[in-house]
Amino acid sequence: MSDDLTPVQAAVVPDGYVINLWQRGFGRTVGPFYSKRDEATNVEVMAFRVEEHHANGMNNCHGGMLMSFADMAWGRVVSNQRQMGWVTVRLTTDFLSGAQMGDWVEGSSEIISEQDDIFTVRGRIWCADRTLMTGTGVFKGLRNIARKPGDRQAAQA
Repeated sequence: MSDDLTPVQAAVVPDGYVINLWQRGFGRTVGPFYSKRDEATNVEVMAFRVEEHHANGMNNCHGGMLMSFADMAWGRVVSNQRQMGWVTVRLTTDFLSGAQMGDWVEGSSEIISEQDDIFTVRGRIWCADRTLMTGTGVFKGLRNIARKPGDRQAAQA
């Protein structure tokens, strides 16, 4: 382990996950984030490990971090399934449990309705066998982000 990494940062990333290489903006600031796709179901799961910069005053994952993660993890289904960029119109969440320092937090969603580039999704955030949050999001599709074959793989290499 390198001296400049905390034990949380040096923890092993579960099999199948790749880092999302965000080069700028909010995602880079609050990350790192990881993702994996279940090829059988075509569902993508996003994840992050709770680190010090995600913590509240009680050294648990801050609720604002969980909301931000839900926004990204749940909206991402629009990018992946419809190849559209998006902005959040509404995010409604229910907090059910908390995450601790070092926990591996995962999230995914499904599109439950779509009309005129407005997408409603149902999502879940969890840690191991505990559901941390559930909710819905409404996202406005903005533009086509169709990728050329191999673009995503090249960015992850």
